[in-house]
Amino acid sequence: MNITITNVSMSYVDGAVDSVKVHFQGRDEERTINVNGYIPLTAEQYAGNEAPSALEGLVRQEVATKITDDGSEA
Repeated sequence: MNITITNVSMSYVDGAVDSVKVHFQGRDEERTINVNGYIPLTAEQYAGNEAPSALEGLVRQEVATKITDDGSEA
């Protein structure tokens, strides 16, 4: 799956990052599957993961979790 980060928007409280939305688009090589949206991150999750490659990894993890979640509560 090819993931492209399209936007990173940050919310600030008292001049410090409070939360981050990582907007993305994704598709497979054949372009038969498309996915897009945003992943909300806390300031702590974002810290140290500012590089696009790191954000892509976080997006992949979250999308995979959402896709494989069957909706049942444990």
